[in-house]
Amino acid sequence: MTRGVIAFLAMAMAFMVLQSCDGGKGATRVPKRGAGTPAYGDAIVVGSIGEPSTLLPVLATDSASGDISNLVYNGLVRYDKDLKLEGDLAEQWDISPDGLTITFHLRRGVKWHDGVDFTSRDVLYTYRVTIDPKTPTAYADAFKQVIKAEAPDDYTFRVSYAKPFAPALESWGMSVLPAHLLEGKDITKSPLARKPVGTGPYIFREWVAGQRVILESNPKYYEGRPYVGRFIYKIVPDSSTMYMELKAGGIDQMGISPIQYQRQTGTADFTSKFNKYRYPASQYTYLAYNLRNPLFSDKRVRQALTSAINKDEIIHGVLLGMGQIAHGPYKPGTWAYNPRIRDFDYNPERARALLAEAGWREKNSDGILVKDGKPFQFTILTNQGNDQRLKSAVIIQYRLKAIGIEVKIRVIEWASFLSQFIDKGNFDAVLLGWTITPDPDIFDIWHSSKTGPKEFNFIHYKNPEVDRLLVQGRSTFDMSERRRCYYRLQEILAEDQPYTFLYVPDALPVVSARFRGIKPAPAGIGYNFIKWYVPKEEQVY
Repeated sequence: MTRGVIAFLAMAMAFMVLQSCDGGKGATRVPKRGAGTPAYGDAIVVGSIGEPSTLLPVLATDSASGDISNLVYNGLVRYDKDLKLEGDLAEQWDISPDGLTITFHLRRGVKWHDGVDFTSRDVLYTYRVTIDPKTPTAYADAFKQVIKAEAPDDYTFRVSYAKPFAPALESWGMSVLPAHLLEGKDITKSPLARKPVGTGPYIFREWVAGQRVILESNPKYYEGRPYVGRFIYKIVPDSSTMYMELKAGGIDQMGISPIQYQRQTGTADFTSKFNKYRYPASQYTYLAYNLRNPLFSDKRVRQALTSAINKDEIIHGVLLGMGQIAHGPYKPGTWAYNPRIRDFDYNPERARALLAEAGWREKNSDGILVKDGKPFQFTILTNQGNDQRLKSAVIIQYRLKAIGIEVKIRVIEWASFLSQFIDKGNFDAVLLGWTITPDPDIFDIWHSSKTGPKEFNFIHYKNPEVDRLLVQGRSTFDMSERRRCYYRLQEILAEDQPYTFLYVPDALPVVSARFRGIKPAPAGIGYNFIKWYVPKEEQVY
C-alpha cells in the first residue's frame, strides 16, 4: 500500500519541504486552549491520500480535485452550515411563480485572481461549455434541463426550464469558470487544469506532482481575506505514514481511522496539540459490480453476494462501531431515506441457495463454485491509502470464500484507478465511496443514460422503472411526491443489488489545536474555513 518510502524519511522530507516553503519555521508549538485573538498568517498543511486529477472543476470527478477547487472557485450558490442554500457569487435570486425561471443577481466588485472583473459572461460561458458535447464532463445533465440561458446585463443571469426541475437552484453551485481565459479554446487542453484562476478565497501558487498543492489567501476576496495565509495540500498515499507525519508536526489536518480515534489519540500529549471531531459523514461506502461482466448479470448472484457479507462485522471490526450500516444511497435520518427498506442481511444459507438457483451448484477440488467449467472468481479493486476499504475488502474476501467464491484484492494508486480502470470499465468489482448531497437527486449515478466516458454510472446499471422514478423525482417541487419516488427507488435498488451498500462512516477529522474558529455544524467543520485563525503568538509557519 505504500510507495516503499520509509516513514522517517517521509517525515524528514515533509519538514524540509515546509521549511523551503515557509521561511524556515517548522517547530510544532503546544497551543493554549483559549480563543486567542484572531490574526492573519500561518499555514495549514492538510494531508490527502489522493492527488487531484485536474483543477478545472467541470472535468473533475474525484474528491482531491474538489478539495482544491472549492477553495479556488465559487458557484452562484452554496450550502451554509445548516445545509441550506445561500448566495455565493449570486447575491440574491428570484424564482418565477411557476418555478420555471430563476433570475440571479450577481455580486458586483468580485474579481478573478488575475484582476479581471467577474460578470454574467463567465456564468453564461460555464453553462455553455458544460453542455458542449465536446466537453467530457459528468455534470452536463442538470444544465441540459435549461431551455434558455441569457445574460441581459453584466450582473444579471437568467435561466428558464421547460418543466419543474427540483435540483435547479442547487445545480448552480457548480464552480463558475473564467470566460476571458477559456472562451473559444479547447478546455481539455487548457493550462488552467494545472494552474487555475478562480474568484475564491485562495489563489493557486504551486502544484508539485505527487507531493503538494499550495494556495495563498486572496486579499481581495469578497467575504474578506481568509485568516490562514496558506493552504498546503500534502499528498501522502499511505494513511499510516500520514498519521506519523501528523504526530511529528508535519501535517495539521487529516481524517483519522477509528482505531486511531479510539486508541491512539487520547494521550495528554496528543490532546494538547490536536482537536478531534466526530460526526456522521455525508457519504457511503459500497461494493459495486460491473454489470457488463456476465458473472454479475443475474440479480440472484448479486443478492447472494450481499447475503454472504456481514456488514455488522465490518462496522465493528473495521469502524469499531463508528458508523452505521448502509442499505441504500441515502444517509439514515434524512428526509429521502426509506427506513423500511428490506435489504439482504447477513444470511450465508440464503446466499448458497440463491447461487444454486442461478446455476452455481458444483465445486472444484479447491472448494470453489463452478458453472459451465468456469470457477466463480473475481477481483475487487480499491484505491491506495484507504485502510478502511482495504480491511473491508479482506473481510468480504473471507466471507465469500466461505460460500465457495474466490476473491482477489488489488490496490491501485488513485489517479491510475480512475483513468485506467473506472473510466475504461476495466474491473470486476470496486470498493469505493460516494458523497451524499443534501438534495436526493441521484440521476447522474443511476440513470441508464449516464454510462458514457467520465460519467458516474460506470457499472452500467439499467432499470426502466428506476429511470422513470429518477426523472419523476426531479420533475416536481412537491416534497411528498419526491419522497414517494425515492422511497420506491430504494426498494428497487435493494432488490436489484447493483451495489452491496456497506456502511455510512463517521467523519473523524483531526486539526491542530492552534487553529481556532472551528464550529462543528450539520455541514461538518470546513464550511467556515476562511474564519479559522491562529493567534499570532502560536503561528508556526
